[in-house]
Amino acid sequence: MQTISRSTTLSKLEALDCHFTWVKETTRSQLLHRRVQLEDIGTDEGNFWLGSIYNLWGFVLYELGSSKEAHQYFRKATETLQRLRKEDEGPWLMVNYGNLAWLHHHLGEEAESQDYLSKVEALKSKFPSPSQDELHPEIYAEKAWTLMKFGKHNQLLAADYFQRSFEMKPDMVQWQSSRVIALASAAKHCYKGLSDDLLQEIRTAREQDPENLYVAAVELKERGRKGESVKDEAETLGQKILLQPVSSYSGLKPLMRVHRQLGSLDEAIVLTEEALQKHPDERYLKRCASLCYKWKVLRFTVNPHGSTSRTTTRRTDCVMYKNG
Repeated sequence: MQTISRSTTLSKLEALDCHFTWVKETTRSQLLHRRVQLEDIGTDEGNFWLGSIYNLWGFVLYELGSSKEAHQYFRKATETLQRLRKEDEGPWLMVNYGNLAWLHHHLGEEAESQDYLSKVEALKSKFPSPSQDELHPEIYAEKAWTLMKFGKHNQLLAADYFQRSFEMKPDMVQWQSSRVIALASAAKHCYKGLSDDLLQEIRTAREQDPENLYVAAVELKERGRKGESVKDEAETLGQKILLQPVSSYSGLKPLMRVHRQLGSLDEAIVLTEEALQKHPDERYLKRCASLCYKWKVLRFTVNPHGSTSRTTTRRTDCVMYKNG
């Protein structure tokens, strides 16, 4: 009977939509890279995706062998989601409860695992998906956000999931913004640039989600590529980014690419140096500054009156960042 019970529990766990069923066959080096990615994203309270960040942190920590820390982050995700949504329960908790069900199962705590399985079922009954043939939009959105962090080959799939979620809940403009970020990322190294249709989607996302400076920077980059004059807008956007918490989604890196495209790398360097003056210990900013200097060296435009030593310093910081 116990074997049958464990088999039934495992079947229920495998049917869940959560990180333990979405992410397969990861290596330790990939997980360590994901951990650095999460550090770069940051945990500012104003981040719309903060609950999802903690969920992914928990999964990565478990896979790296830190079960106790994983549980702390999963619980932090629960509390964050409840606080940000200003409710004790909702469909946005299904992924989190699924993760906790899996974690307790792996720890041999079957009673706790069953408890979270029951909570997931209760949420499914109380908050059914608007479409019987689709996942709940909250699940699609978190699955999409998670897959974005696991390789370029997942960007288009993530964009599709974001599209499905946004179609069911069109008021969630953050999902549409994340969709265009995924599509732009998938096409980042395409020398022809983005299609006119995608550029229009990015413009629409920028209008609907004006606080998303990353989308704003991506839009400027593509408009600049098409020959529009965006220099003044780039300078204004840079000052806005400096006022934001440090994050890989602040818009700094795509704005650096705008300056590179415009042939104004000095402006990008000044911007990253200003950011570093405010946050001198941020490894992400050191990495951005190092990238700017690398671009300048590759274009043979190093200032012989002092830029070389600063370049060496930032490149050293970059090595320390990668080894740290």
